[in-house]
Amino acid sequence: MTFETTTALAPEDVVARAKTFFATRIPATSAFLETESAHHVVLRGQGGEEVVIACAVGEGGTRVRGSSLLFSQQVKRFFSTLSPCDAAVAAL
Repeated sequence: MTFETTTALAPEDVVARAKTFFATRIPATSAFLETESAHHVVLRGQGGEEVVIACAVGEGGTRVRGSSLLFSQQVKRFFSTLSPCDAAVAAL
């Protein structure tokens, strides 16, 4: 599944938070760093399951996209920890 959100955080901050969140927040289903850049991170979890978080700076904030087959709930939980941008708050 693929999920998207928009945040006020910089892409580098989103990547740093993703590495910490997936390694420590949910110990039973942890995922650890495989590859990264300033705008994306690939994490590997139990059974080799892949979690990908990618960011792109756009109008109104940083667009964040997360993708995983088995870690969908964890991706949604991670997104709930990101600071919303003003445009996203106004849309609510």
